[in-house]
Amino acid sequence: MIAEINERVLIFIVAFNAEKTILNVLNRIPASIAKLDHQILIIDDCSHDKTFSTTIKNLEQFQTFNIKILFNPENQGYGGNQKLGYHYAIEKDFDLVVLLHGDGQYAPELLEEMLFAIVRANADAVLGSRMMRGLSPLRGGMPLYKFIGNKILTAIQNYFLKTRLSDFHSGYRAYRVQTLAKIPFELNTNDFQFDTEILIQLIL
Repeated sequence: MIAEINERVLIFIVAFNAEKTILNVLNRIPASIAKLDHQILIIDDCSHDKTFSTTIKNLEQFQTFNIKILFNPENQGYGGNQKLGYHYAIEKDFDLVVLLHGDGQYAPELLEEMLFAIVRANADAVLGSRMMRGLSPLRGGMPLYKFIGNKILTAIQNYFLKTRLSDFHSGYRAYRVQTLAKIPFELNTNDFQFDTEILIQLIL
């Protein structure tokens, strides 16, 4: 599967107060990713804990990967941090970028599948969905109110946008960088609604 991916890949990890989870996230990235023309970019969004220093001190554990870590001197917000990463991907001429969270809520083990899916379909974007397997999100620890809210909001958004997404609010995403360069994502909110707004831009 990995041999079919010839594009330059950026694994972009947004991190905020992830001192206790960031190393585990890096440990869970498949070794096969190192075979790609890749970079793992971590942007610490002015964490209050030791996310940045903990990562720096332990980089020797991950020498097979090309890792770069940056620190925002002022908090940019979840959306603002993504804007920085996507502009970086555009400026550095990457072909694909995968958004991964430093708190480990999305499975790094599935990175190869995410990349293969976007390459195989020549897609503009691929979303990793938590909602395609019945009640599995609840068994995985998602609160009931969030599960119900996600279902209702996704249904409403699909209705108005004429889409058929199973999880409009997934933060596990792969984008084609040349597509990102064509949409004005820098105009989006710096808050958590960024994920919804960029999907709307892509759909439009």
